[in-house]
Amino acid sequence: MTVPRGAASAGTAAVRCRSVGVSFGTVRALHSVSLDLAPARIHALVGQNGAGNTTLAKVLGGLQTPDAGDVHIAGRKLPPGDVRSARAAGLAMVHQHFSLPPSFTIAEALELTAARPEGRSVYRRAELHRRWHEDVADVGGTAALSTRIRDLPVETRQSLEIVRALTTEARILVLDEPTALLTPAAIEALFERLRRLRDDGITVLIVLHKLREVVAVADTVSVLREGELVLGPVEMSEATQGQISDAIVGPASGADRSIGVAAATGAEHPTLLELVRVSSRESAFEPGLRSVDLSVESGEIVGVAGVEGNGQRGLVSVIAGLGAAIEGSVLLGGSEATRSPPGRRRSRGLRLVPFDRNSEGISRSAPLWLNQSALRLIGRRRRRSPLISLRDYKRQATEALDHWQVRYNAVTQPAESLSGGNMQRLILARELAPGLEVLVAAQPTRGLDFSATSFVRRSLRGLRDAGAGVLLVSSDLDELFELSDRLLVMYGGQIVARLEAPFDRRAVGDAMTGASR
Repeated sequence: MTVPRGAASAGTAAVRCRSVGVSFGTVRALHSVSLDLAPARIHALVGQNGAGNTTLAKVLGGLQTPDAGDVHIAGRKLPPGDVRSARAAGLAMVHQHFSLPPSFTIAEALELTAARPEGRSVYRRAELHRRWHEDVADVGGTAALSTRIRDLPVETRQSLEIVRALTTEARILVLDEPTALLTPAAIEALFERLRRLRDDGITVLIVLHKLREVVAVADTVSVLREGELVLGPVEMSEATQGQISDAIVGPASGADRSIGVAAATGAEHPTLLELVRVSSRESAFEPGLRSVDLSVESGEIVGVAGVEGNGQRGLVSVIAGLGAAIEGSVLLGGSEATRSPPGRRRSRGLRLVPFDRNSEGISRSAPLWLNQSALRLIGRRRRRSPLISLRDYKRQATEALDHWQVRYNAVTQPAESLSGGNMQRLILARELAPGLEVLVAAQPTRGLDFSATSFVRRSLRGLRDAGAGVLLVSSDLDELFELSDRLLVMYGGQIVARLEAPFDRRAVGDAMTGASR
């Protein structure tokens, strides 16, 4: 991959925004944002979901026309809302949503979208694979280059979007939450790639949510809150994590409390979920379960750690009834549930926060009230009258969303209009409803900002303290260490370690990588 050196002349800002404003109806997404980004640096842009980070990134890339203000790239003023002009000025973007054609293989898709055409009409498959092997491996990709994009897990598709953008002859690279679906190893590989690009004269603007990632990669940091620039750009050497955190969250208030179920009575801790020697078939991307035994009791959080692709998705699928166990038993509240459909399991108190909130947790085009009420509608018993009261369902949805502090305008707006953090709150408002006994939470804070992450974690503790059981599947070891009462480690479809708090990071890491076997 070739990259031009000398992105901008000395003393010229690589990116300059002046009084940029964007509104969507009555919602103010950006308000008079002005900032200069120096060339050949890695600049982090942080803020809560809905703070305006993605909107600003789209303004820079010409995908969003601002209501006011100007954008300059290397001293050149860009026409507002003009993608071609932004690209011609040397700006490339990695978006939150996937753009590679799903019917193409990895090699074909990358060759099609590359900004370095070879000028030939005939391609040999072996040549394509050789050309793209190193680029894919650099971001932690392990899938065969002949695999079709549609058959890849979301983590791999996100990695390939990064490969696509990094093939351009860009002088400025904008990445919008690129780490949200990546493993820790892939994140570090990405950061190392960005450092090399910076050293070659490329300016990088990266939207991040986790402070430790900001500290790990950024030269400067800027913070947006409610559409306004409240900090920066400031050198990372001059900012503390506390200052950045305060700028993100704003003045402290008691409004963002944790929310759980009603407190349990008595001191007994019955087993709410149990798997007994459960095995399942392998999928295209991970091994099947192999004689898995686990239990979750009332009033505890059991964490599940492991390098992604070691059976975690299969585990959640079997527990939820979305995948079949070919051997063993699944018990809910001590009663057999192995052959029970998902709806029956839900009626017995099982709830699920899925891995991917966008494709598995909500219907993006459906209105908020329908997303929140879907399970009630599905589980509604047959009555003599098939009629339902939409007014009643909308009223109850409004009460639930307000209780969970979801930020929205009307319950009739589509779910896709919400920020990531508010989508997760919508899912929690639906799943943590009366009747919950045990919650399976898969990557519940992935891609969320600092405030939303804290909210979700407090809510999980609230469930545990009220007597519910929680099975927490996460790739974030810090999250698992903070929340788990017990920790299980998966490797190759098996549980290879069972640990009690306080946890030994080295022991967990050895178990995750198979070094302890």
